Amino acid sequence: MMSWGEIFKVANTVALISWACLALLPRFPKLLLFLRYGIITGFAVVYTLLVAAFFFRVEGGGFNSLEQVKALFSSDAALVAGWIHYLAFDLFVGLWIAETSDRKGIYRLVQIPLLLVTFLFGPIGLLLFYFVLLGTHRLEARTSTPSA
Repeated sequence: MMSWGEIFKVANTVALISWACLALLPRFPKLLLFLRYGIITGFAVVYTLLVAAFFFRVEGGGFNSLEQVKALFSSDAALVAGWIHYLAFDLFVGLWIAETSDRKGIYRLVQIPLLLVTFLFGPIGLLLFYFVLLGTHRLEARTSTPSA
């Protein structure tokens, strides 16, 4: 069996390659499907298995207090599961940002920094994207003409 450190490294490598593909490659439907149903779903499956096998075995672990969360993440298995949780959700949000940006006509040069920040700091990238969306909505509102 792989060590927790090796599982962590593999998950990080898969995530990094996935983010690079999302940011730099043409967004063919098959690529987006692979990221969504291959990579993100794969992360979700691994997370589910780790939670089922290890989360409820950690002495004093839980989600009702900071002390319980600290105890939970004192376990390498729970820590790796938590990290995979972040990788799955951040990539899901990144995919949503990319697809929404493409539909809105937001240039890839604007998207790439948003995706990078989302990869590194999840919610900050999402917040920045919301600001970009707000700007595009304001621009659309100013440039739209009333229909006759």
